Amino acid sequence: MIAPERDGAAAPALTRVPPAVTAVVPTHRRPELMARAVESILAQTYAGAIEVVVVFDACDPVLPSVRLDEGRTLRAVVNHRVRGLAGARNTGILAAQHDFIAFLDDDDHWKPGKVEAQMAVFEAHPEVGLVGTAMEVDDGRTTHERLVPAVVTHADLVRDRIAGLHSSSFVFRRDVLVDAVGMIDEDLPGSYGEDYDVLLTTARLAPIRLVNEPLVSVRWSGQSFFYGRWEQYADGLVYLLDKHPELRRDPAALARIGSQIGFALAAAGRHRESRSWLRRSLREERLNPRAWLGLLISYRLLSADVVARVANLAGKGI
Repeated sequence: MIAPERDGAAAPALTRVPPAVTAVVPTHRRPELMARAVESILAQTYAGAIEVVVVFDACDPVLPSVRLDEGRTLRAVVNHRVRGLAGARNTGILAAQHDFIAFLDDDDHWKPGKVEAQMAVFEAHPEVGLVGTAMEVDDGRTTHERLVPAVVTHADLVRDRIAGLHSSSFVFRRDVLVDAVGMIDEDLPGSYGEDYDVLLTTARLAPIRLVNEPLVSVRWSGQSFFYGRWEQYADGLVYLLDKHPELRRDPAALARIGSQIGFALAAAGRHRESRSWLRRSLREERLNPRAWLGLLISYRLLSADVVARVANLAGKGI
């Protein structure tokens, strides 16, 4: 039997250790940017432990010289899975030692308080498997904020990719990511669209919660791995349409993704093939600007690189 508390005596405080988080950082020959990404993780104000796993993809595993405070660890692993982002992410996921796994690309960085804000959402919503944040886009000259809704469902993601939701903001419950989602699809051509793919799969399980603050800075200055790789871009999107048939069934989704495929094929010089996709998109959405720009490119009246760079300067992508 538990004795009653004496009058005036305070109940003993219960101390709870915050859940530990592993941050996975894939990298390929960008040591200065990678070092900045790692430092932004180690500088988080979160009271729980944070492990940083840097995954070296087709390059020597050389870690940056950084300060490691109590509760912070850093280690290197080498990607021996499929070359590219999907294989590198999965290598880091499998090496992670903690129950929550965060993603950060090597050319992006986190703002102070990011992990703390997301872990508070997990605590309030234990049913959630993924929490993201809004982002700040850095085009090398200025920054643009891309805000997000508080909750995103699978239906929302079919209708709209929600561009403000970037993979460098993702924090997953490990059991959801590994057991239910099945990690990152390594069959995606060039790993393109792996973030959208995992969002769609995760949102089928439960709505995704978001912190509507730009707590990650995303670099958009023409140095992205996918910048200008138009055929991989198109092939990845076609793969997603085949994998997620709901994207083909939704007219708005098909118009959006079809215009992206058509634009990319036009930029890659596959002009006749591109026009088939672009005209199909315009039948669904007559005022789709990407489709019209793609048609101009397919007839050699406009440069795809110019369009892409102007879009990036406005904080937008193709």
